[in-house]
Amino acid sequence: MAGFQAGRPVGNHDYTSATVVIIGAGISGLCMAIDVIKRSQCRNIVILEKGNQVGGTWTDNRYPGCACDIWSTLYSFSFEQKTDWTREHPGQEEIRDYLIHVAEKHGLYKFIRFNTTVQEARWDDKQLKWKVSVATSGAKEPQFHDSYDITTDFLVSAVGQLNVPSWPSIPGLDDFTGKLMHSARWDWTYDFTGKRVAIIGNGATCAQIVPELAKSVSQVTVYQRTPNWVIPRYDTSVSSLQRFLLSYVPPIRWCKRALMMQAREFSHDAIAKSNSALAGYIRKISIATMKSQLCDKPELWDKLIPDYSPGCKRLIPSDDYFPALNKKNVHLETRPIQRVTESGIETVDGALQEYDLIVAATGFRSVEFMHPIQVYGRNGRPVSDVWKDGAAAYYGVTVEDLPNFGMLYGPNTNLGHNSIILMAEAQSRYLSTLIGEVVRAKARSDSLVFQPRSDVVAAFNERLQEELERSTFADPQCHSWYKLENVCASLSLRKSIALSG
Repeated sequence: MAGFQAGRPVGNHDYTSATVVIIGAGISGLCMAIDVIKRSQCRNIVILEKGNQVGGTWTDNRYPGCACDIWSTLYSFSFEQKTDWTREHPGQEEIRDYLIHVAEKHGLYKFIRFNTTVQEARWDDKQLKWKVSVATSGAKEPQFHDSYDITTDFLVSAVGQLNVPSWPSIPGLDDFTGKLMHSARWDWTYDFTGKRVAIIGNGATCAQIVPELAKSVSQVTVYQRTPNWVIPRYDTSVSSLQRFLLSYVPPIRWCKRALMMQAREFSHDAIAKSNSALAGYIRKISIATMKSQLCDKPELWDKLIPDYSPGCKRLIPSDDYFPALNKKNVHLETRPIQRVTESGIETVDGALQEYDLIVAATGFRSVEFMHPIQVYGRNGRPVSDVWKDGAAAYYGVTVEDLPNFGMLYGPNTNLGHNSIILMAEAQSRYLSTLIGEVVRAKARSDSLVFQPRSDVVAAFNERLQEELERSTFADPQCHSWYKLENVCASLSLRKSIALSG
């Protein structure tokens, strides 16, 4: 009976019970669901998605110019390679449509519960199951139930990191009477034409937004705290002939993907070793490109050259950011912000600039894994206690005192040089193996619990931190979303270095 149940989707009578619960319907969640179905033949799964569509970060981030930093050839699942990308660096809408296609082709929509937010997950030591508490939203679902619990044998967190916006802590931000929006919550109903715009933050998101806004607004000012290494993206369209060959001559597609994968892997030294020849080349090409594309504003050159190693912060590939800064209606402001007023932004020297729109391109709460979900593991131990010295997981996937639990895009699994989809597939295969054993035990009317030993997790994390301390990521000259705030203050706190993702 248990085996039969694991082989069919959750129905009305067992609505609050599932063999596997996956939190999130983004890239990782979809990959995990497909792997579970393929490898363990388990269809008794539920995917909980707080939004109203699949796609994760590629559904949430809709700002102008939003695109992928990774070559499109590498930005699809190995088992579901997209052959007709229109550009070498695809835009947000094209990526979202691809993920919708994957969900449709693999029949995942019947497993997904949209507008469903996980509030708490608690392990039951007696039943050897997770109890997942969720809340519903929208117009109709709360008419059935505004909240309920789901019990599951195995819980997977695929919430990602780039999903909870991080707002800047600036005095007076709420006092602004103009339009205020976060880049991850873009309002396309707002008319930008002729507006005076301020963008707080100058990372990858800003580099994509500014060139697009500059085409229609009267003025856009970028408030920069620290400069970034910007390198050419060399984005081009993919010809119809190439798309035809990639679609109908598979060896050509395989060859292109393999060569691009090798090229990306070759670039690892540039972001991992500050004194490598490739890191030096990045410095040289970035500065030369900036000076040639910002020829009309040489007074900005020194302000745009970082004093830290390439790779410590995310490298920003862009072909149009510096040309946009070169325009007369685009300004770079490096004076620190004192406060936000009702009408604009005041810098520390008392200068006030008025704006119609302020955009917070300030990223996400990236190192608060699973935030804001409250998770309690064995003996009721909260994950906040497990991670009081910084997030850590065995192979970035399984966590101390969290039985029958796994996470994708977890601590120290991010890549600064290649496609995160590569990591998602590896993590998914690892977890689907564990889930398969749990499913088979359940078919025998047995219970099976997996949990990493605390000493093994500690030893793994210790080795990892020793390597990270010698990498560019640990450069004390820069703050980044790759690591915890206290790392920036003191690198002696080795166990606190938790690379985001």
